Amino acid sequence: MAAELGAGVPLTELDAAGDYVPHVPSLQEIHADHRAGVTAFLAGVSAEEQARGAELAAEAIRRWTGAEAGENDSHHLVVTHAFTIGWLVRHACAAPPWRWLGLDSGHTALTVLRFSADRAPAVAVFNDMSHLPEELRWTGFPAGRRV
Repeated sequence: MAAELGAGVPLTELDAAGDYVPHVPSLQEIHADHRAGVTAFLAGVSAEEQARGAELAAEAIRRWTGAEAGENDSHHLVVTHAFTIGWLVRHACAAPPWRWLGLDSGHTALTVLRFSADRAPAVAVFNDMSHLPEELRWTGFPAGRRV
């Protein structure tokens, strides 16, 4: 990434952009129709992983959401994982914490979120794979979930 972006673009590696479960909901948080599936999907997440994931998710929200002070626009390219993308998109949409689940992103897909001081956050692009050749789109997704 650094070679492609050039020396003028700072590059920082952060755990908040890593691969973690951002939130493990209680049963009461989850719509009754989805409780069994969500519970089964998250069954193997340990208490330690839950606590660390919550810390990293809070850091991701602090770092990459909300309008920044100043008159100039700023941009952040965050190379991360599907769960973190789902968490940030859920936050931008003001959805309940458990709704990061189901916001699935493909490998190397692009998502663009906009945060402005004078309007609500916007999801400008979600899960865009148009930059990839057809054979590389939807990798990691079962055939029935591909579009």
